Parts: sequence; structure tokens; C-alpha cells
Amino acid sequence: MSFTWHDFHGNLMHSSSTLNFQRGFAMVRNRHHVLTRFADPAALLDHLHRGDASSDKKNTILTQLIESAKSDDRAGDCALTLMLLALWPGLDGVFRRSRARHLGQVDELASEILARATAAIRGLDLTKVSWVAATIVKNVERDVLRAHNREASRQAVQDKFDVDLHGGVFEIADPELEPGKLLAELTRLIGVDADLVLRVVIDGYTQAEAGQQLGLTEPAARKRFQRALKRLRDQTEQKS
Repeated sequence: MSFTWHDFHGNLMHSSSTLNFQRGFAMVRNRHHVLTRFADPAALLDHLHRGDASSDKKNTILTQLIESAKSDDRAGDCALTLMLLALWPGLDGVFRRSRARHLGQVDELASEILARATAAIRGLDLTKVSWVAATIVKNVERDVLRAHNREASRQAVQDKFDVDLHGGVFEIADPELEPGKLLAELTRLIGVDADLVLRVVIDGYTQAEAGQQLGLTEPAARKRFQRALKRLRDQTEQKS
């Protein structure tokens, strides 16, 4: 079952009105004195969205909510929901821009943005951040774009080496070779870069990802991958 962006917001608003949530809110208020003046979640969110308090004071409130959101209890769940609702205008902007850029299916984008926002809230290092809301929203949008670009690159690599399209870059005597034997066969042909080539061509990793797994920088992985392909092509031409 998929949820729309509007559904997610509706579910968050509904959960914030339950008795269980009110109990969690009471726990959060007791932990942070800056929240004691808010009678309920609605008053807090109204203050954050429309109140005339300075940005510094609102940032202090968000910082307190982040601290509570890291806890694994009812208060933590409550603070997380409050953070998502507090950041909703910014996250809504991320969703609309990502949709306009065609960074994924609309329902998948909604889930991805919520998941990344949740991870960003609970994993935020408050010692390295000045402005909580701006940092989280910016990081979520950056990560959604990076994930899309990585996937696009991975697809491009797979397309580039599609055997049906290109007729293969080398010939293996037995196409049913087990992975270990395939690696040995390719190592015989191109040496130590065989593992790198298999991770890219067979496993579908990008050159950068495969290089990282093997302890190589991206430029080094790219250079060794291209060098290995050239050796394979040279050997194929010699046989033909």
C-alpha cells in the first residue's frame, strides 16, 4: 500500500491528536523548560510556524525537540513527530522540487523524503549544527538528489555493458562458471583488476562504489577499470 504526500501529513496530524501522543508530549515538556509554556502540540506548532518569536528562540525549541527525538521511548516518538510537523513547510518544498525534477515516482519520493528526514532528525549531531531546520531540510534535499544521481549512474553503467546491446566485452568459455571460477578466469586475462571489473559489470556497482569497496579512490578506480577494459578489448581483437 502506498501513501501520498498528503496522506503522510494527515497521518502525522492525526497521531498528534491521540491520548498516547498527549502523554508523550507531557514527557517532552517535563524534560525541557522552554516547552513548559505550551499547553499542547498544536500551540507549539502554531508558535513555530506563525509565532513572532525570533529565529534564535525557535531554533532553541527545535534543538530541544531533537534531543528528545533521539530517545527510544514515548517521548522520543512524540518529539520526532513534532519535528516532522515543524519542518513540514520545508519538507513540502523538497517534495515539490524533487517531483518537478522527476527524481522518482511520486509515492516513492514521499516515502523517501520522510525516511530521510526521520534519519536526519535522529542522527543530527547538535555539536556541529547551528540552524537545525535549515540543516535538516537542506541535507534531505541533497541526499534525495544524490541518491537519484547514483541510481542514474548505476543504470547508465549497466546499460553501457549490457551484453545484448554490445555483444559482451570478453568471452568466458563457460557462462555457468561459479563466481570464484569466473574471477579466476578473468584474473588470468587481466590480472588484479578482475575483481573491480566484475563488481561493476556483473554486480552493478558504479566504478566509484566498487573502488571504495576495494580501497581505491574514485579516480584510481576509474583509471584501472578503463585500463582493464582496454586489455580485454585488445585480447578479443587478437583472437578475432
